Amino acid sequence: MARKKQYIEKDVIDKAMQLFWRNGYKNTSMQMLEKEMGINKFSIYARFGNKQGIFLESLKCYKGRISTIFKNFKQSQKGRMAIKDFFYDSVAICSKEGHHKGCLITTTYMEFSESEDDVINNQMTEFIHQLKELFIEKLRIDTPKNEETLLREANFLLLAKHGLAAASRVNSKQEIEDYIETTFKHI
Repeated sequence: MARKKQYIEKDVIDKAMQLFWRNGYKNTSMQMLEKEMGINKFSIYARFGNKQGIFLESLKCYKGRISTIFKNFKQSQKGRMAIKDFFYDSVAICSKEGHHKGCLITTTYMEFSESEDDVINNQMTEFIHQLKELFIEKLRIDTPKNEETLLREANFLLLAKHGLAAASRVNSKQEIEDYIETTFKHI
């Protein structure tokens, strides 16, 4: 007879996500996951397969947490102001209970940039591509620009967003605001 799960999957994935968010993928061991999630390795391997499986579920959990700011961003018709609002929203979400500073997606993107893990690399590449396309879409709203200019500005904003995610871990609220405001003086 199969044993019944002794845990709530949503809760243990949330705990794993928090651990990955704090430490990154490579610095999170299976022992750390077992302790943080409160379930044994057998249960972890039986349900998630391996560390990568837990991480992929953690990414889904994280994307669920940030889905509201992405929904607002996608629906906004305010052009570059929509992007600026998205930057501010990205920082504000870190102050909510159960959230850490920074961005799990950006941290993962940087951590896996030279990795041979195709599954996670594909997830990161897809997410970054979608974000860049949203930047281009919003930039088109304000003024007619040629495709080359739109791409350059979207690349600039993508790099600025990565910088913002890193800065939000250590910089003051005023420094973050100055960073965002200065970024949008150049777009």
